[in-house]
Amino acid sequence: MTNPFKGGNFNNKKDDCPTDKENVTEEKTENEELEEELNTENETGDAVTSEDTDSGELEKVKADFEQLNNQYIRLAADFENYRKRQEQERENLIKYGAADTLKKLLEVLDNFDRGKAALENVEDCKVVKENFDLLHKQVMDVLAKMGLEVIETEGKEFDPNFHEAVMQTPTSEYPEHTVIKELQKGYKLGDRVLRPSLVNVAVTE
Repeated sequence: MTNPFKGGNFNNKKDDCPTDKENVTEEKTENEELEEELNTENETGDAVTSEDTDSGELEKVKADFEQLNNQYIRLAADFENYRKRQEQERENLIKYGAADTLKKLLEVLDNFDRGKAALENVEDCKVVKENFDLLHKQVMDVLAKMGLEVIETEGKEFDPNFHEAVMQTPTSEYPEHTVIKELQKGYKLGDRVLRPSLVNVAVTE
């Protein structure tokens, strides 16, 4: 009797029926390919995201720089305008600073002219002296209103900040370093010495 399971269309070769091992290998290969694709997409996405971030930061830096540069330009322009104003004011002060002083002295000059005209036919020295004293007082009053002060000297202790000793006289009549005589008046304007007084100072014999 012939075995029905022998021959015919049945083939027991291993190649005709894939084993489970082969199926696992194919699935593993497919998974690896899928994973590689996902990794590639992630890397590409990360690169794009990083590039976008760098671009955004660069734009922010550019904007900040532009703002600071504009501020610097405005400050530089303001300072230049301020410098020009100060320079102009200084030039005006030098050029016209004496205007008020001269205006106050004009009246004194007018009185000098009047006194000169009035004294042309006067022979009395007393009248001349009175007119001279009047004009001198007027000049000093005008200068005093402008802040000019006469430095005190005689009987004062010698002060090198205000006095210049051009003579020294040994004497027992005055304490040492006392100004005993003024040789030329000194003047100051506020705390500033315009000209020190020339004085004679007492020293011990």
